[in-house]
Amino acid sequence: MAPKTWEILIIKHGTRAARRSDVYMNYGFYGEPDDAFRLDYYLWVLRSGDDVIHVDTGYSAAGAAKRGREVLIDPLDALARIGLRADAGNPVVVTHAHYDHIGNLGAFSRSPVHIARREFAFWTGEYATRPLFAHYGDQEEIRDLVRARAEGRLREFDERVEIAPGVELIEVGGHTPGQLVVRVATEIGPVILAADAAHFHEELDRDMLFQSMADLPRSYAALDWLRSAPAAAIVTGHDAGELQRFAPLGEPLPGLAAVIGARRA
Repeated sequence: MAPKTWEILIIKHGTRAARRSDVYMNYGFYGEPDDAFRLDYYLWVLRSGDDVIHVDTGYSAAGAAKRGREVLIDPLDALARIGLRADAGNPVVVTHAHYDHIGNLGAFSRSPVHIARREFAFWTGEYATRPLFAHYGDQEEIRDLVRARAEGRLREFDERVEIAPGVELIEVGGHTPGQLVVRVATEIGPVILAADAAHFHEELDRDMLFQSMADLPRSYAALDWLRSAPAAAIVTGHDAGELQRFAPLGEPLPGLAAVIGARRA
């Protein structure tokens, strides 16, 4: 029997116009002129036959409004357009617990939720509400994680775990204490969803770090790991050119989604 492979859908649900100095830590250290910069916001869906795994759930309308982020499509509407319901009980992977990755999690009320143990502990601990963390970690949304745990749906793990044949979660840390990447078996080979272990390809190409990192040495180590990992492709968390690197999905999400790997019936 052939190994199980997955199709990956990349769905863009938001965007933000910024400056390079807004997104890179200590940008002045690079001695380069500032310039306009755009970052996009994504969620990901893995499909193999009837099996579906959600990787992050985007930002909510409230989370976007609080931070001045543009909503291109409501993430739950985007999923509905491809025939997926949040209450269907499909597993959810939380790569990290920032507002733009766990917004809407409350709608996935029947889903098992996979998260690094260190990540959950941090966002329910004493430092999560400090200003430099609280801007990204919304306590109202963290409560959805706490609720999932109380209901017995939270699946915490350490370091790495295979949650389905061909889908491995690997804890790299750095951006947040328990930041995950997801390694997925596809028909083109292993694809790594870096999420915010690498926000942009420029981070990987030039060893630049995003402006908010919980642990600088681990952030650099995560970039080193990504650069050395055998992969057919690395998908970053916010690069504005990410959709153009892969085949467009077209309808029912024209201009907002791309696909990696062939779908299996």
